[in-house]
Amino acid sequence: MDKELFIVGDRVLILPDEGNDQTDSGLYLPQGVKEKEKVQSGTVVKVGPGYPVADPAALEIEPWQSPKFENKYFPLQAREGDYCIFLRNAGIEIEFEQKKYIVVGHSAILVLLRKNTP
Repeated sequence: MDKELFIVGDRVLILPDEGNDQTDSGLYLPQGVKEKEKVQSGTVVKVGPGYPVADPAALEIEPWQSPKFENKYFPLQAREGDYCIFLRNAGIEIEFEQKKYIVVGHSAILVLLRKNTP
């Protein structure tokens, strides 16, 4: 049975970079030091549909009427494949199929790096 993760709302699923345990000078960092870092980087794997936008027409229908509108979302800037720097404290770590991911709100992403495509 195949499983698929669906990201909801303004959330982003990130595959974090493997932390480097060694500094430039050759010192090995203990786990506690790495966990205290405020920012982290990684690759965007999936993005949610975006910020929900209220449809003004939905407010004008009577309670007995069935709504005839679809959910609308304001899309996110992040796209699958982007490289990002994000606030580590705002993320929730999850494990899916033996891989560790971090789910963050779109507002926790500080920088996106995207390859230019022609």
